[in-house]
Amino acid sequence: MEQVTVIKVGGAIVEDAERLAQLLDRFAALPGQKVLVHGGGRRATKVASALGIESKMVEGRRITDAEMLEVVTMVYGGLVNKNIVAQLQSRGVNAVGLTGADMNVIRSHKRPKKDGVDYGFVGDVDKADGHRLLSLIRGGLTPVMAPLTHDGMGHILNTNADTIAAETAKALAREGASTTLVYCFEKAGVLADPDDEGSVISTINHDEFVRLVANGTISGGMIPKITNALAAVDAGVERVIITKAENIGTSTGTVITR
Repeated sequence: MEQVTVIKVGGAIVEDAERLAQLLDRFAALPGQKVLVHGGGRRATKVASALGIESKMVEGRRITDAEMLEVVTMVYGGLVNKNIVAQLQSRGVNAVGLTGADMNVIRSHKRPKKDGVDYGFVGDVDKADGHRLLSLIRGGLTPVMAPLTHDGMGHILNTNADTIAAETAKALAREGASTTLVYCFEKAGVLADPDDEGSVISTINHDEFVRLVANGTISGGMIPKITNALAAVDAGVERVIITKAENIGTSTGTVITR
């Protein structure tokens, strides 16, 4: 059985040249087959501001109008993605940059209005093609995936990078690959006390997640991240870890279980 590790790296690390270089060193050193999924929201906000385009957020989610869609397509699919691909090539990793539109690997639909909020050109994933991704991996390539998908009708859609990572891992698992999904960000894991790096919660399952959301321990952007992680485990992904970027390749962090 093929073993594939899917690593998701957030925008805060992508923005920091030194931390990104360290992350890519660790990623390149990981044994076996792998996929890297990246964000880049902070860079998109910076570029949009330089162009005089206002960034609008609702509960941490970006409103993507036509102007902002052009920005995120340029930043995610171009500037960030190709910089990472080039840096991985320098480390001996034969990387290939992808959006969901490339090879039709991830198709989505435009998110409908919710509670009166129109998110614009934001995509909710319908299907990820694990067979085509595995064909690249078996050919010796390492996919580097930007958080952009398409609707099959010629439109690019801005799509949450955590969701891209989960859907990619699930699609590979459906193809029979033994898949590990790692969400890496600034903290050592999910923390019981946000001010104490030593308070990492070692495991979280569905019931524990509900309890931790109810008491406020888990909130904000961590809620959709863990929701995606739990869905991945339910769909057959063998292991899901939320951890610090410096700890990829280890068992350190919060393990998401059923």
